[in-house]
Amino acid sequence: MVLELKNVSKGFGKGQTYVEAMKTTTFSIEKGEMVAIIGPSGSGKSTFLTVAGLLQTPSEGEIRINNQQVGEMSEKKRAKIRLKEIGFILQASNLVPFLKVKDQFKLLDKVNSSHLSSEELNQELETLGLTKVMNQFPGELSGGQRQRVAILKAIYTNPSIILADEPTASLDSEKAIEVIKLIQSQAKHRNKAAIVVTHDTRLLEYFDKVYEMNDGYLEQKQ
Repeated sequence: MVLELKNVSKGFGKGQTYVEAMKTTTFSIEKGEMVAIIGPSGSGKSTFLTVAGLLQTPSEGEIRINNQQVGEMSEKKRAKIRLKEIGFILQASNLVPFLKVKDQFKLLDKVNSSHLSSEELNQELETLGLTKVMNQFPGELSGGQRQRVAILKAIYTNPSIILADEPTASLDSEKAIEVIKLIQSQAKHRNKAAIVVTHDTRLLEYFDKVYEMNDGYLEQKQ
Protein backbone atom coordinates (compact mmCIF):
# COMPACT_ATOMS: atom_id res chain seq x y z
CA MET A 1 0.00 0.00 0.00
CA VAL A 2 1.30 3.45 -0.85
CA LEU A 3 -0.79 5.15 1.88
CA GLU A 4 -2.28 3.59 5.01
CA LEU A 5 -4.19 5.15 7.91
CA LYS A 6 -4.64 2.81 10.88
CA ASN A 7 -7.13 3.86 13.59
CA VAL A 8 -6.42 7.53 12.85
CA SER A 9 -8.50 10.30 14.44
CA LYS A 10 -8.18 14.08 14.64
CA GLY A 11 -9.68 16.36 17.26
CA PHE A 12 -9.51 20.09 17.94
CA GLY A 13 -9.83 22.09 21.15
CA LYS A 14 -9.95 20.93 24.77
CA GLY A 15 -12.57 20.11 27.38
CA GLN A 16 -16.00 21.44 26.48
CA THR A 17 -14.71 22.94 23.22
CA TYR A 18 -13.23 19.62 22.02
CA VAL A 19 -14.49 18.50 18.60
CA GLU A 20 -13.50 15.22 16.96
CA ALA A 21 -13.53 16.29 13.30
CA MET A 22 -12.32 12.90 12.11
CA LYS A 23 -13.47 9.81 13.97
CA THR A 24 -11.29 6.68 14.19
CA THR A 25 -10.52 5.83 10.57
CA THR A 26 -8.73 2.99 8.81
CA PHE A 27 -8.05 3.53 5.12
CA SER A 28 -5.62 2.39 2.46
CA ILE A 29 -4.91 3.05 -1.22
CA GLU A 30 -2.61 1.43 -3.76
CA LYS A 31 -0.60 2.92 -6.61
CA GLY A 32 -2.67 3.32 -9.76
CA GLU A 33 -5.89 3.61 -7.73
CA MET A 34 -8.22 6.62 -7.78
CA VAL A 35 -10.58 7.20 -4.86
CA ALA A 36 -13.33 9.78 -4.31
CA ILE A 37 -14.33 11.18 -0.92
CA ILE A 38 -17.83 12.66 -0.90
CA GLY A 39 -19.99 14.11 1.87
CA PRO A 40 -21.64 17.33 3.06
CA SER A 41 -19.72 20.45 4.11
CA GLY A 42 -18.31 20.12 7.62
CA SER A 43 -18.32 16.32 7.51
CA GLY A 44 -14.54 16.02 7.96
CA LYS A 45 -13.41 15.58 4.32
CA SER A 46 -10.84 18.38 4.41
CA THR A 47 -9.56 17.20 7.81
CA PHE A 48 -9.09 13.72 6.34
CA LEU A 49 -7.17 15.15 3.38
CA THR A 50 -4.89 17.38 5.48
CA VAL A 51 -4.12 14.54 7.89
CA ALA A 52 -3.44 12.12 5.01
CA GLY A 53 -1.28 14.82 3.39
CA LEU A 54 0.76 15.34 6.58
CA LEU A 55 -0.38 18.95 6.90
CA GLN A 56 -1.86 18.09 10.31
CA THR A 57 -0.69 15.59 12.92
CA PRO A 58 -3.30 12.97 13.89
CA SER A 59 -4.52 12.93 17.48
CA GLU A 60 -4.39 9.13 17.48
CA GLY A 61 -3.36 6.37 15.11
CA GLU A 62 -0.68 5.56 12.58
CA ILE A 63 0.02 6.87 9.08
CA ARG A 64 2.31 4.97 6.72
CA ILE A 65 3.53 6.12 3.32
CA ASN A 66 5.32 3.46 1.27
CA ASN A 67 5.55 1.34 4.46
CA GLN A 68 7.26 4.15 6.40
CA GLN A 69 5.63 5.34 9.64
CA VAL A 70 5.27 9.11 9.15
CA GLY A 71 2.46 10.31 11.44
CA GLU A 72 4.65 11.14 14.44
CA MET A 73 7.74 12.45 12.63
CA SER A 74 9.08 15.92 13.36
CA GLU A 75 7.63 18.70 11.22
CA LYS A 76 10.96 19.00 9.36
CA LYS A 77 10.94 15.31 8.39
CA ARG A 78 7.24 15.42 7.51
CA ALA A 79 7.86 18.43 5.27
CA LYS A 80 10.51 16.43 3.38
CA ILE A 81 8.13 13.49 2.94
CA ARG A 82 5.37 15.89 1.78
CA LEU A 83 7.67 17.48 -0.77
CA LYS A 84 8.84 14.13 -2.13
CA GLU A 85 5.77 11.92 -1.92
CA ILE A 86 2.65 14.11 -2.11
CA GLY A 87 1.28 16.33 -4.87
CA PHE A 88 -1.56 18.68 -3.91
CA ILE A 89 -4.28 19.99 -6.25
CA LEU A 90 -6.41 22.65 -4.56
CA GLN A 91 -9.72 24.27 -5.46
CA ALA A 92 -8.08 27.64 -6.07
CA SER A 93 -5.33 26.03 -8.24
CA ASN A 94 -2.60 27.20 -5.83
CA LEU A 95 -0.51 29.02 -8.45
CA VAL A 96 1.83 31.90 -7.59
CA PRO A 97 0.04 34.88 -9.22
CA PHE A 98 3.19 36.89 -10.06
CA LEU A 99 5.07 34.00 -11.71
CA LYS A 100 4.63 32.96 -15.34
CA VAL A 101 3.62 29.34 -15.86
CA LYS A 102 7.17 28.28 -16.83
CA ASP A 103 8.53 29.88 -13.65
CA GLN A 104 6.08 27.91 -11.46
CA PHE A 105 8.08 24.81 -12.41
CA LYS A 106 11.48 26.50 -12.04
CA LEU A 107 10.47 27.32 -8.46
CA LEU A 108 9.80 23.62 -7.81
CA ASP A 109 13.21 22.76 -9.31
CA LYS A 110 14.84 24.69 -6.46
CA VAL A 111 13.15 22.72 -3.70
CA ASN A 112 12.94 19.23 -5.20
CA SER A 113 15.52 17.64 -7.48
CA SER A 114 13.33 14.60 -8.17
CA HIS A 115 11.15 16.03 -10.93
CA LEU A 116 10.12 15.27 -14.49
CA SER A 117 12.83 15.63 -17.11
CA SER A 118 12.57 18.44 -19.68
CA GLU A 119 11.43 15.87 -22.24
CA GLU A 120 8.74 14.49 -19.90
CA LEU A 121 7.59 18.02 -19.00
CA ASN A 122 7.28 18.98 -22.68
CA GLN A 123 5.33 15.78 -23.35
CA GLU A 124 2.90 16.52 -20.49
CA LEU A 125 2.54 20.16 -21.60
CA GLU A 126 1.50 18.92 -25.02
CA THR A 127 -0.86 16.29 -23.56
CA LEU A 128 -2.51 18.91 -21.32
CA GLY A 129 -2.65 21.54 -24.07
CA LEU A 130 -0.46 23.97 -22.14
CA THR A 131 2.49 24.46 -24.51
CA LYS A 132 1.30 27.91 -25.61
CA VAL A 133 0.64 29.30 -22.10
CA MET A 134 4.12 28.87 -20.60
CA ASN A 135 4.85 32.61 -20.88
CA GLN A 136 1.53 33.70 -19.41
CA PHE A 137 0.62 34.60 -15.82
CA PRO A 138 -2.10 32.64 -13.95
CA GLY A 139 -4.46 35.63 -14.17
CA GLU A 140 -4.32 35.40 -17.97
CA LEU A 141 -5.49 31.77 -18.02
CA SER A 142 -9.00 30.32 -18.03
CA GLY A 143 -10.21 28.33 -15.01
CA GLY A 144 -9.68 25.06 -16.88
CA GLN A 145 -6.14 26.06 -17.91
CA ARG A 146 -5.25 27.01 -14.33
CA GLN A 147 -6.43 23.64 -13.05
CA ARG A 148 -4.46 21.82 -15.76
CA VAL A 149 -1.33 23.73 -14.70
CA ALA A 150 -2.11 22.80 -11.07
CA ILE A 151 -2.39 19.12 -12.05
CA LEU A 152 0.96 19.30 -13.83
CA LYS A 153 2.53 21.03 -10.81
CA ALA A 154 1.19 18.24 -8.59
CA ILE A 155 2.80 15.49 -10.68
CA TYR A 156 5.94 17.43 -11.66
CA THR A 157 7.89 16.36 -8.56
CA ASN A 158 6.98 12.72 -9.27
CA PRO A 159 5.06 12.06 -6.00
CA SER A 160 3.56 8.71 -5.02
CA ILE A 161 0.25 10.29 -3.96
CA ILE A 162 -1.99 12.96 -5.51
CA LEU A 163 -4.43 14.69 -3.12
CA ALA A 164 -7.07 16.91 -4.71
CA ASP A 165 -9.49 19.10 -2.73
CA GLU A 166 -12.56 20.03 -4.80
CA PRO A 167 -10.48 20.47 -7.99
CA THR A 168 -13.58 20.97 -10.18
CA ALA A 169 -15.60 23.28 -7.90
CA SER A 170 -15.26 26.37 -10.10
CA LEU A 171 -15.61 24.58 -13.45
CA ASP A 172 -18.59 23.80 -15.70
CA SER A 173 -19.55 20.16 -16.32
CA GLU A 174 -17.47 19.71 -19.47
CA LYS A 175 -14.31 21.16 -17.92
CA ALA A 176 -14.92 19.26 -14.65
CA ILE A 177 -15.02 15.93 -16.48
CA GLU A 178 -11.90 16.92 -18.42
CA VAL A 179 -9.99 17.67 -15.20
CA ILE A 180 -11.08 14.41 -13.50
CA LYS A 181 -10.09 12.43 -16.60
CA LEU A 182 -6.68 14.11 -16.52
CA ILE A 183 -6.15 13.19 -12.85
CA GLN A 184 -7.34 9.67 -13.67
CA SER A 185 -4.93 9.34 -16.59
CA GLN A 186 -2.02 10.53 -14.44
CA ALA A 187 -2.91 8.04 -11.68
CA LYS A 188 -3.07 5.17 -14.16
CA HIS A 189 -0.31 6.14 -16.59
CA ARG A 190 2.23 7.20 -13.94
CA ASN A 191 1.11 4.68 -11.29
CA LYS A 192 0.09 7.25 -8.66
CA ALA A 193 -2.46 6.91 -5.88
CA ALA A 194 -5.08 9.68 -6.21
CA ILE A 195 -7.59 10.82 -3.58
CA VAL A 196 -10.13 13.42 -4.69
CA VAL A 197 -12.53 15.24 -2.36
CA THR A 198 -15.56 16.28 -4.42
CA HIS A 199 -19.19 17.37 -4.11
CA ASP A 200 -19.84 16.51 -7.76
CA THR A 201 -21.61 13.13 -7.88
CA ARG A 202 -21.66 13.26 -11.73
CA LEU A 203 -17.95 12.43 -11.66
CA LEU A 204 -18.10 9.28 -9.54
CA GLU A 205 -18.05 6.88 -12.51
CA TYR A 206 -14.39 7.82 -13.08
CA PHE A 207 -13.27 6.48 -9.69
CA ASP A 208 -12.21 2.98 -8.62
CA LYS A 209 -13.73 3.44 -5.15
CA VAL A 210 -16.06 5.96 -3.54
CA TYR A 211 -16.08 6.76 0.18
CA GLU A 212 -18.60 8.95 1.97
CA MET A 213 -17.82 11.02 5.05
CA ASN A 214 -20.53 12.00 7.53
CA ASP A 215 -19.95 13.55 10.97
CA GLY A 216 -16.29 12.51 10.85
CA TYR A 217 -17.02 8.88 9.91
CA LEU A 218 -15.60 7.47 6.66
CA GLU A 219 -17.47 4.61 4.95
CA GLN A 220 -16.88 2.95 1.60
CA LYS A 221 -19.91 3.25 -0.70
CA GLN A 222 -18.71 1.48 -3.85
